[in-house]
Amino acid sequence: MLALLLTTLLASVSQDDESDVSWIRVIPYEESTGELRRLYDVVKGASGNVDNVVKVHSLRPHTLEGHYALYKSVLHHPDIQTPAWFLEALGIYTSLTNGCDYSVLHHFEGLRRLLADDERAEAIRAALSEGRPEAVFSGKELALLRYARKLTRSPAEMTREDFDALRSAGATDGEILEANQIIAYFNYANRVLNGLGVTTTGDVLGTSPRTGK
Repeated sequence: MLALLLTTLLASVSQDDESDVSWIRVIPYEESTGELRRLYDVVKGASGNVDNVVKVHSLRPHTLEGHYALYKSVLHHPDIQTPAWFLEALGIYTSLTNGCDYSVLHHFEGLRRLLADDERAEAIRAALSEGRPEAVFSGKELALLRYARKLTRSPAEMTREDFDALRSAGATDGEILEANQIIAYFNYANRVLNGLGVTTTGDVLGTSPRTGK
């Protein structure tokens, strides 16, 4: 009887913990099997933790597979030429524009780690949070950040002039494509996270899923 009571209590605690993850039910690592367990093992971060952005896909594992493939291709592919820290800055600015605290918290820690310069990282965070990227950026970086803001806020209002401004600032077509893909990815991820009420409860901030490299 005592054993049954303890089992019930532990299960209740586990459910309460998982209810803090998102508005929909998620399957924790310990209860995962089959394809979901395989995918969890593939995408576990460097800490070994399965973050909530991963677990929120657990009821339909094929959506996790698709999300992870897109994430790798735009942020961690070996052919990407844009500096990783600036990709994070673009993602953060997109996420700030969308009001996605989850992505901002995670990717700012990633930016901080990549820069290895806390003072610069904090200056970037302040400037982007205030919507004043010009305070710390210039040239093509500033142009790409302004492109991110407009594409996120007003995609139907994009014009050829917006694109030409990026070229005039010195961005190559390949760099523009990389920025475009990052912005598009974060808009997707932000809507997954905000739309399902995903929180950072239990997450390890700033660690990346395994990239296979």
